[in-house]
Amino acid sequence: MSDGRWAVVTGGSRGIGRGIVRALAGRGFSVVVNFRADSGSAEAACREAIDLGAPNARPLRGDVADPDGSVRLVEEASAIAGRIDLWVNNAGVAPESRVDLLEATPESWDRVLGTNLRGPFFLTQSVARTMLQQLAAGAIEEPQIVFITSISARFASVNRGDYCVAKAGLSMVAQLFAARLAAAGIRVYEVRPGLIETDMTRGVHAAYDERIAGGLVPLNRWGTPHDVGLAVAAIADGSFRYATGAILDLDGGLGLRIL
Repeated sequence: MSDGRWAVVTGGSRGIGRGIVRALAGRGFSVVVNFRADSGSAEAACREAIDLGAPNARPLRGDVADPDGSVRLVEEASAIAGRIDLWVNNAGVAPESRVDLLEATPESWDRVLGTNLRGPFFLTQSVARTMLQQLAAGAIEEPQIVFITSISARFASVNRGDYCVAKAGLSMVAQLFAARLAAAGIRVYEVRPGLIETDMTRGVHAAYDERIAGGLVPLNRWGTPHDVGLAVAAIADGSFRYATGAILDLDGGLGLRIL
């Protein structure tokens, strides 16, 4: 068993997940980088993590939407690390196409909610059980779970309703697990990124460039995976020890009510 802290980041090979992996590595965490398909990116993320200070970094293939794979994914992550101090539910998908709410399809609904809501719920159920066992065995202290949701949990986008519903639901999942696990000393947090510059937002980049320049985001810029990573790293380091169920908005002030 490792004497150091271990974090598992789902969808950690690219985008926001990779920013989180980098930040945690810089804080001395060993990391398990979960990925679904691109092993090359996951291996590159692990090499980068080692270069940034992670004592260890290991890729782990697994699809968070797989209803039969949640227990296996947690078991394999625990076997790699020997412990789970931090679990970050980051993996998610966007709709394959943005369509008007009146044209939404059951197929897109099932795909988006399967990965962004159903999957993380049952995955976290397995994570919680494992953390409780490891706490009882004295293998870990003060474990934490972080959900990466989105401003879409509270901002309505009528051309991607399935995504908004999934993120709003995931926000409640974070609240539920925070309430259930608090007495055991497992803290749960929600991080809500705003407009983050990643592959997922590439298709709408030009449109939002114009809106950001017009004042949509008070800080007047896109967010970055590094911004999200810094927030998760602060949580991981215990900066919010007397909080659980807290929601951290990383939206550049987009949610401010300004007259």
